[in-house]
Amino acid sequence: MTTADDSPVPDYLGRLRLDGRRYVVVGAGQGMGRQTCHALAQAGAAKIVCVDIDDERAKEIADEIGVGVPWVGDVTKRADAARLGADAMSALGRIDGFVDIVGMAKWASVLEIDDETWDWEFDMCLRHAYLLSQELGRQMVASGGGTMVFIASVSGLSAAPNHAAYGAAKAGLMAWVQSLAVELGPHAIRANAVAPGTILTPRMDVIFNEEQRKANASVSPLNRIGQTSDIAGAVLFLTSDLSSFISGRTVVVDGAVDAKFPYTPL
Repeated sequence: MTTADDSPVPDYLGRLRLDGRRYVVVGAGQGMGRQTCHALAQAGAAKIVCVDIDDERAKEIADEIGVGVPWVGDVTKRADAARLGADAMSALGRIDGFVDIVGMAKWASVLEIDDETWDWEFDMCLRHAYLLSQELGRQMVASGGGTMVFIASVSGLSAAPNHAAYGAAKAGLMAWVQSLAVELGPHAIRANAVAPGTILTPRMDVIFNEEQRKANASVSPLNRIGQTSDIAGAVLFLTSDLSSFISGRTVVVDGAVDAKFPYTPL
């Protein structure tokens, strides 16, 4: 204590801990979801429902982290989202929070996007967030509050060629997060999003050739491509009490790409 400040000093490291808490991770089987499950488990989460559309992936990550419960279903469907809410509450006893990793992009120019692609993007990037917010959110209200974290994208903040439908859906997701924060805040629920830039997910690892890897790394002032563990670290922060007064925000994790002056300097 100094003579000018006698405010109590909290246990900052303790605020990062999730000891005894119970979570649901949706899209848990690989990439950002797998790393997030490990991050939450290492921080002390007592039990995690590991949700994936693939049975084998769900079982593998549940076994891998040691505190996992596998669950299989398609959370873009209301019936499956409702089943998840009931099953997760039964398995966990209470729900202290969830992380929604689900999302995927298709490429098409604004003049060539068809209705099927548009609807698919909004299912993959936004509809499940709406369904999970309701079905798991009701259980969280009953449990006394908690945290919701969604994976958005920098494509929802600035335009990328041939990414219009994906970007529109991710922008909608970030707006949805703001509404959740405002309406559910009185129930002690915080809602936030993480907006990744280029991340070397298992899918991108297959797509990128060496030249593309170098090109993407060179765009970042940090001179590297983001890793799925970088996103899991941001998710852990937003899940923990270190971020207890942060809600309705989107944290950009892009290696400072968006911070750069876009034009050639004089």
